[in-house]
Amino acid sequence: MKLTINGELKNIKVDQSSLSLSDLIKQLGHHPRLIVVELNGTILPPVNWDKAQIYDGDSLEIVTIVGGGS
Repeated sequence: MKLTINGELKNIKVDQSSLSLSDLIKQLGHHPRLIVVELNGTILPPVNWDKAQIYDGDSLEIVTIVGGGS
């Protein structure tokens, strides 16, 4: 499956024609509580990640939340 993730074309190995966004996030090694995900231009809340299906050609932006300050 070919996906554009944060502007880079990536090949993701999958056993079926689609996979859930939750499964993709796990496969990529992200901690679900520390990221915001935009799928094809729409920000998806984490409660929808299990239902959201990822297909060949989709585009994702994954932003890591970073804390800090002074």
